[in-house]
Amino acid sequence: MKKILVIDNSKIIRTLLYDYFTDIGYSVELANNGLEGIEKALSGNYDIVFCDIHMPKRNGFQVYSEVVKEKPELPFIMTDSLPDNLADKALKLGAYTCLAKPFNLDQLKQTVEKVLAKIDIK
Repeated sequence: MKKILVIDNSKIIRTLLYDYFTDIGYSVELANNGLEGIEKALSGNYDIVFCDIHMPKRNGFQVYSEVVKEKPELPFIMTDSLPDNLADKALKLGAYTCLAKPFNLDQLKQTVEKVLAKIDIK
């Protein structure tokens, strides 16, 4: 079973992603801030990380930068709810993509399937 880590300070988003991805067959773990997300990402074996950009204790860019030092192959899907055009910065850092909130659930599923297809080919 593929494993997803969701890092987001919004309980609503964490619950939505947890429920959705477990319903379609993924194992999901949650972190409610950037620091906790870094700890879990580095200590666990995840296939994908969903990481919000705007969070306390470490923002999404800081989380990504810390984690890829030790796990450069771990794909990140960044999420953003503010109209501040940070998607380009996320992509330049190396994130697979940056999805705007609110999510389209079909878009989430397709994005995860595309990421996993690239990983499984290797």
